[in-house]
Amino acid sequence: MFKVMFSEDSLLQRAFYSPPHNHCSHMAVSAEHVRSLHRYELRVLKVIERLMKRYSWVPLDQIKNTGGLSESETSYRLSRLMEWGMVRFNTVPYDGYALVFGGYDALALQALTKKGTISALGSPIGEGKESVVHEALGLCPVAIKFHRVGGRSFASARMNREYMPDDGHYPWIFASRRSAERENAALTLLQAKVSVPLPIDHNRHALVMSLVNGLNLNRCRVEHPKEVLDDILDNVRLSYQLGIIHADLSEFNVMIEEGRCVIIDWPQWVEVDHPNAQQFVVKDLENIIAFFKRKYNFAYRFEDALKCVIG
Repeated sequence: MFKVMFSEDSLLQRAFYSPPHNHCSHMAVSAEHVRSLHRYELRVLKVIERLMKRYSWVPLDQIKNTGGLSESETSYRLSRLMEWGMVRFNTVPYDGYALVFGGYDALALQALTKKGTISALGSPIGEGKESVVHEALGLCPVAIKFHRVGGRSFASARMNREYMPDDGHYPWIFASRRSAERENAALTLLQAKVSVPLPIDHNRHALVMSLVNGLNLNRCRVEHPKEVLDDILDNVRLSYQLGIIHADLSEFNVMIEEGRCVIIDWPQWVEVDHPNAQQFVVKDLENIIAFFKRKYNFAYRFEDALKCVIG
């Protein structure tokens, strides 16, 4: 067991609230707007979601015909959804509509609430390159992670994720959903033996997990860095024995909670029989060893780390 000496930035306030609407694609949709959704608006969101498999921008006629609503009713519901930052309108190459992150968040939250997984959305507690994490209330406080694949660069996301096709029509909503499914699968397999968040439920691109009450490794200073690094390597080894390589390990994906490390952010994992498995292991180990050298001037032989993990 090891101790965090101090945090290098202030802890985020975690009071529950309904975040105000914000057009930023990385902010979760307003909880108040989710509660206010009319059944016709939910129908329109689901129709657009389904038709985005075929269209980058879904024509109004297709939404109207598939949803079974009049043109005036469909247009009215679309205007409300656009006002709330759930749907976007485009005129090129034709008039069409598409979900934005707010709309996909709303569908996931509505489904998880209806199922009883969560009852309240809380404040944001973390944001990565392609995800945003909120505290939420289920049977107890939980974390809900909204995957945001392609939120900043869809071309970059295609290159960095083998489960995405190199070209062709593959909307971000399906990439984000696949990312959440992959992370859920990894956590489900690992949680019995590896120190990871406990997966609770998932819907679309949203993954509900146990709440880690700790700090990211890059945001704190530990008293005994060797003990922390040994703990990280032990968990990497256990993951490897279960057939999984993180493939994106760094100080940003390790949290310190009550004297133990918790490894987070698993959507890019690969299997140990992957053709490039050795490269991914080497990259993960080099990243974490370099961090301890840089921050604590603690040198750990790469050969020893590799032997610890793969034998």
